[in-house]
Amino acid sequence: MNAVRVVEFRPRTILRVLGIVLLVAVVLEVIWLTRHVLSWVVIALFLALALDPLVGLIQRRMHMRRGPAIGLAFLLVALAVIAVGWTFVPKLVDEVNGFVQATPGYVHELTHGRGRLGFLESKYHIVERVREQVKKGGTSRVLGLSGVALSVTKSIISVVAATVTIVFLTFFMLLEGRAWMERLYSLVPEHSQPRWRRVGHDIYRTVGGYITGNILISVIAGVSITIVLLALGVPYAVALGLLVAVLDLIPLAGATVAGIIVALVAFLHSVPAGIVAVAFFIVYQQIENHFLQPVIYGRTVELSPLTVLVSVLVGAELAGILGALAAIPVAGGIQVIIRDQLATRRGRVAPASAAEPE
Repeated sequence: MNAVRVVEFRPRTILRVLGIVLLVAVVLEVIWLTRHVLSWVVIALFLALALDPLVGLIQRRMHMRRGPAIGLAFLLVALAVIAVGWTFVPKLVDEVNGFVQATPGYVHELTHGRGRLGFLESKYHIVERVREQVKKGGTSRVLGLSGVALSVTKSIISVVAATVTIVFLTFFMLLEGRAWMERLYSLVPEHSQPRWRRVGHDIYRTVGGYITGNILISVIAGVSITIVLLALGVPYAVALGLLVAVLDLIPLAGATVAGIIVALVAFLHSVPAGIVAVAFFIVYQQIENHFLQPVIYGRTVELSPLTVLVSVLVGAELAGILGALAAIPVAGGIQVIIRDQLATRRGRVAPASAAEPE
């Protein structure tokens, strides 16, 4: 007969496992409850990494202390944003007003089955379907108007609070970030500190290079499509260019979504303009993927296309758009740590092999 093996666990071991499970559950619950604040911290961290090279440049060139240098960097960024707004916002407002004024014409063409949008009524009877939905939910929509207004007010207040908080978080991260890193380095043994300082510098270079490169590529995309749309005479060119620049920040899917929107607006203007817009986006995507990204990112983020795709999908699933934006720099940081571990292991194995007798 086969002997039955009985495995016994001591009460201390069971309590330790239960304590670990409970601690993990509490940590996950805290993360879920503070997810909005954590998202602000992540955004501030990325902004701090993007602004740190500018702060360092100001310190070196103007021989300023770090606090005043950070303040000057914030002032320069604010002036740049104001200059861009002064240049584009009036045009953007005019185009939005023009779109609002043109909307009744689009609606008239749609309801009468004429124009480029007429096929929605003639083939799909979209107007009748909308009227049916309004009749079904009209009363509830009217009664819920105050709730919608309250929700919009709360959203505006949340955006303002988030913006102010992120600005202050970015300032203090730039001011105290290096001191906190020194405290972290002091927790490891002294003989290992040079190694972890090197790893930290590589991660900083990887994340900072990705952020600045991504912003530069998005600006190039927005400016180039604006120029093309202006040349084609497509309305709302500046607004569409700004939309492309914002969506292009999202890896992989952002540029595609922006291209679809721009193509639809261009086709509503004229068929040749739509064809040119589609052709431009196809060509530009090839230039961005095979020239701009390798040149601008350089050697900072060395990730394969498969790694980029998987990391973006996982990040988007975990944290939406913010997760997709953070996925590539996080994957780059993990890659730096893995490479360091492999290099350290090879360094340990090589001397041991050399010491073996022949």
